Amino acid sequence: MKLLADYGWVILFMGLGMLFVFGGYVTSWFIRPSNPSPKKLFTYECGEVPVGSSWVQFNMRYYLFALIFVIFDVEVAFLFPWAVVFKELGLVAFVEMAIFIVILLIGLLYAWRKGVLKWN
Repeated sequence: MKLLADYGWVILFMGLGMLFVFGGYVTSWFIRPSNPSPKKLFTYECGEVPVGSSWVQFNMRYYLFALIFVIFDVEVAFLFPWAVVFKELGLVAFVEMAIFIVILLIGLLYAWRKGVLKWN
């Protein structure tokens, strides 16, 4: 019964969180002014008048670089707390982190071999 009560609190707070977000969307939908004009529908680029179409194709290398950056950024997010408590964790945690780093290095080597990291 205690377990059900604990999950009940979690479900209650999740529901309240969703209600808070949904309520914000509904409230903003009711109080916002809605008068679209060609000036409002105009593409805005940092105060500059846009040149050409907004449908520009980007090179996929931008996305691949961003994904690789995110992967290694997440690695640091996992590595830092582990390094702080490294002495208390022992050999098993060291082996687990070594496996994690090896998997990421294999991914980096794969991307390197495929030529993803070459900037043309």
